[in-house]
Amino acid sequence: MISLRQDALVFSFPNLPDHATLTMDFHRTLRIPDDGDDYPLPPGLGSFPLRHTDRYLTKAPASWARTGGVMLPMYQSEAMWLSFDGSYVGDRCVEYPFAVRVATGKVDAVTGADCADALSSEPQNYMVSTEQPWLDGYCVEEGFVRQFVAMPLGAGYTAEEQVTGEAKHGGLQIEVIPMKRAAFDRLFPAVPRRTRGDQEEGAVACCAMSAEMGLAPGGRMRQEIYEDPFDLTDWDCGSASRCHVHIANSLVWRAITGDAPPTVPATSREYTDAGLPWFDYFSDTPAVPGAKTLGNLTSVAEFGKAVGDVPLPEDESVTPDHVIALRAGMSRDQVRETRF
Repeated sequence: MISLRQDALVFSFPNLPDHATLTMDFHRTLRIPDDGDDYPLPPGLGSFPLRHTDRYLTKAPASWARTGGVMLPMYQSEAMWLSFDGSYVGDRCVEYPFAVRVATGKVDAVTGADCADALSSEPQNYMVSTEQPWLDGYCVEEGFVRQFVAMPLGAGYTAEEQVTGEAKHGGLQIEVIPMKRAAFDRLFPAVPRRTRGDQEEGAVACCAMSAEMGLAPGGRMRQEIYEDPFDLTDWDCGSASRCHVHIANSLVWRAITGDAPPTVPATSREYTDAGLPWFDYFSDTPAVPGAKTLGNLTSVAEFGKAVGDVPLPEDESVTPDHVIALRAGMSRDQVRETRF
C-alpha cells in the first residue's frame, strides 16, 4: 500500500515484521553549476509539496488519469534529490531492507535501461535502502552522478528524450521491493531482550508553459551507488509497490491546485557566499560502475549551448569551502563522538 503523509510517500507492507515501511522524501536543493567540474553534495532545502493526482483530474493533463500517483511542482532548471528511510524493526535492531528503483521518463537512473526490465544484479538496476540513504541524480560513472534538473518535456533536454527519442512519460517512476520475510528472518534473527541487570559492561546497544516536466542531467557531483550486499533472490518481486510521480510546471501547479508553489531556491553562489555547508558522504560498501548510456547523456548546459539556448540561469561556478564529511569511516548505525 502507498500513502501520502506530510509530503512524503510511504510504502507499507502489513505482512512484514512491525508492518515494515519505506518513507521516500523528494527534497528541494541547490542546483550545482553545470560547468564540467565535480561538486560535493548540496544541502536539502525542504521537501517538495506532494498532492494526490486523482483529486485534480479535471484540471491536470488527461494523460495523468491513466497513471494516478502523486504530483509535485518544480521550476524550470530547479534541482531535486530523493531520500530513503526504512522503518526500524525493534527485535532485530535493524531497518527493514528494501530494493528501490528510480526511473525518470521510464529510464532507469542507475543503468539507463527501460524501467520495465526485471530486477537485475548484472548490471544492478536498483539501490538497497539500508545502504543508500539518498539519490541525487543519474549514475554516469563509478562515484559520480549528474544532478536531477527539471526541464520541459518536449524540448529535448530530458534523459527520456535523449535515450528513447520520445517525450512520452516525464516525471518519475518509483518501485519499492521488500526483502522476503524468510530472507529477513534468516539474515537478521531476533535479538533476545535483556533486562538492566542482564546487560554486561561494554555491551553494544542497538518557467515553461508545458504542463508536464521531466528530469534532465545537470552538473556532476560526487556520489556512489552502492552494491547490493544481499542475494538477488532475497527480494520479493511479487510484492513490489509502484508509484508515478508527476512533475508540474510551477505556474501550472497553481492553476491545477490553487496553491502557490514554493519560492525559488537560492543559487549556488548565494549559498556558498553565505558560508553554508556542502556535504560528502563516505561508506566502505563497494559502488556500482556507472552506466554507459547515462554517461553519454548531454547535460542541460551542453544541450542548451548546442541549440543556441540558455536553459540554466545563474550557472556561475563556485568553490565550496565549507564541506562536511558525513559518516566518514563509520557504520550506518554508529553515533559520532562529541568533543566537549
